[in-house]
Amino acid sequence: MKQIVECVPNFSEGQRKEVIDQIVAAIASVPDVIVLDVEADPDHNRSVITFVGEPAAVEEAAFRSIAKAAELIDLRQHKGKHPRMGAADVVPFVPLRGVTMQDCVEMARRLGKRVGEELGIPVYLYEEAATRPERRNLSDIRRGEYEKIAEEIGKVPEREPDFGPARMGSAGATAIGARPPLVAFNVYLNTNSVEIAKTIAKAVRHSSGGLRYIKALGLLVEGRAQVSMSVTDFHGTPLLRVLDLIRSEAARWGVSVTESEIVGLVPEDALLDAAVAALQLHRFKKDQILENRIMGL
Repeated sequence: MKQIVECVPNFSEGQRKEVIDQIVAAIASVPDVIVLDVEADPDHNRSVITFVGEPAAVEEAAFRSIAKAAELIDLRQHKGKHPRMGAADVVPFVPLRGVTMQDCVEMARRLGKRVGEELGIPVYLYEEAATRPERRNLSDIRRGEYEKIAEEIGKVPEREPDFGPARMGSAGATAIGARPPLVAFNVYLNTNSVEIAKTIAKAVRHSSGGLRYIKALGLLVEGRAQVSMSVTDFHGTPLLRVLDLIRSEAARWGVSVTESEIVGLVPEDALLDAAVAALQLHRFKKDQILENRIMGL
């Protein structure tokens, strides 16, 4: 492929494998699209699917996935720990090779218009595709989740969608956007106190005075407290710095970190940055990595 765009849609279903499989099949039905990863979390009741391809193919696959999710997922019946507002909750395009961020913005806006017109789903554009500053941040758009948006859409001007009807059906609303690569990074604590997780998340996330480029929530997952995060710029705020702050904040409450996880795919540089920091490597260069030197031989 000369041009590669990544799409990482999040769907409000993490429990029914047959539903997730049908959404994956809809994506894979587009020629030249490659599904790289499927992650499903039953507690969050959410799945994250990563696929890549050339721009036109990825845009079509994204549309088919939204249509299939709208057919199979009813937000009026949905329960899960992760915030959500739609069956296809969020659909971001990420430029990887031979594609600019502006190309992805245009993809998001074309797709948003098509979803609104053909599927009758309210669409909000976010991040780089946002049409107004207050809609760049996904959490601002999704505030109150499906139930509150359904109550206010069509009545409160701030809830007016960018595309589609000003009313919520069973598929809810979808946020479509363009963004750089991010890392979905979760840290587990040796406690079942969700209040401790929420307090730590507040200390970590940028919007409440924490680390820049960090969005965080405190959740209870499988009986364990979890700090669930999106790291939107892992160069600006490396993963190890995030983990160190969580360890420090956890110690204040007499708890500790038991493990962490990455949901979906992660850029190599995010892990390399963490390794360099943890090992305190000085003057380290990427061409010191053996595999990099022999690649293509």
